[in-house]
Amino acid sequence: HTSAGRLPTDLGLRMFVHGLLEIGDISAEERRSIETRCASVGRTYQEVLDEASAALSGLSSCAGLVVAPKTDRPLKHIEFVSLAPGRALAVIVTEDGVVENRVLDAPSGMPVSSLVTASNYLNARLAGRTLGEAREEIRTEIEQHRTELDQAATTIVEAGLATWAGGNQGTLIVKGQAHLLNDVTAVDDLARIRRLFQALETKEAMLRMVEAAQEAEGIQIFIGAENSLFSHTGCSMIIAPYRDGREQIVGAIGVIGPTRINYARIIPMVDYTAKLVGRLLWNNDDKAA
Repeated sequence: HTSAGRLPTDLGLRMFVHGLLEIGDISAEERRSIETRCASVGRTYQEVLDEASAALSGLSSCAGLVVAPKTDRPLKHIEFVSLAPGRALAVIVTEDGVVENRVLDAPSGMPVSSLVTASNYLNARLAGRTLGEAREEIRTEIEQHRTELDQAATTIVEAGLATWAGGNQGTLIVKGQAHLLNDVTAVDDLARIRRLFQALETKEAMLRMVEAAQEAEGIQIFIGAENSLFSHTGCSMIIAPYRDGREQIVGAIGVIGPTRINYARIIPMVDYTAKLVGRLLWNNDDKAA
């Protein structure tokens, strides 16, 4: 304990977690709380994942995180917006309310009218359909010059298709980051937490989370610098994969907290939530089918 005047090293904590820790079980009250927060009736896929992350954050007093898989959802609206010379933002809204933003390379000096034309062209072909359903049709039209798009609009449409097709890493949902500030007692501590916040905002963080989930048969525990994402942050991550109806890993859920978190209590909590989320989403998919 910190009151003893000594802090355990990452290696010492790893020895404790692997060799000495007695894992408890999630309490009935905690189960009910998680099940109530994550109940999928009347909620979209995104809302279930948001609630799961928030529920874990609240119960663990840590930051809760979910890596949500990239899915090919029916689209409602697409819009291209000019950001700066040579850059444009693609805003994609799905029918279930999920919003995705992608930054694209655009032709230098591209007029706003070409962005509007590209947006209208894709909306006419994608509304109510998934990108996978319409991608080949759009590419064939462009290749056979059966569109009325100018060269600039054609370039931005092709850039959008390429970006969406390659965006399979999913999204990272983080709730309760403020919990990580509770133990901050010095300027150095605050600087470390700020570095963690910055890391969590990068695509690299998301890819690391996905890789950790895919490599795991069960729950994964990263203590301190064991994961380069958390080097010099004084934090640990407990993460577990969740699966679809075919038992394929589709995402991950977990918490980030100080290295001295209550592992015995939080490990089964993360494990239970991951299994519950997989079951809820699988049931939703069955109903939708």
